[in-house]
Amino acid sequence: MDLIKVAENQFGIRKEYPAFKAGDTVTVHYKIVEGNKERIQQYRGVVLQRHGAGATETFTVRKMSGNVGVERIFPFASPFIDKIELNKHGRVRRAKIFYLRGLTGKKARIQEKRMKLVEEAIVPEKE
Repeated sequence: MDLIKVAENQFGIRKEYPAFKAGDTVTVHYKIVEGNKERIQQYRGVVLQRHGAGATETFTVRKMSGNVGVERIFPFASPFIDKIELNKHGRVRRAKIFYLRGLTGKKARIQEKRMKLVEEAIVPEKE
């Protein structure tokens, strides 16, 4: 193992976030510092991709602001992320859904994956 990975394992502080993937709708509670004031801004959108591993892992979230698509890349190791809420599981067949950038209106919707509760565990339904 190289020295960088050893240092990441020793000193990396890993927060616990819900398991999400591309196509899921999440709300990221992000701390914004303005002068000496601090507030939390909620950024809700669809996860386009997860990239990297370990301390350098990032995820991209896309939301519509008016008629303009806005994307933001969040690092998992950022101290400014307060929490991540998983709103909906999306049903997509790719790990990176960049094709969503070219779609507008009803075409840009992602079908929701229905989940059912079985023996205290969440399991996807069979179709």
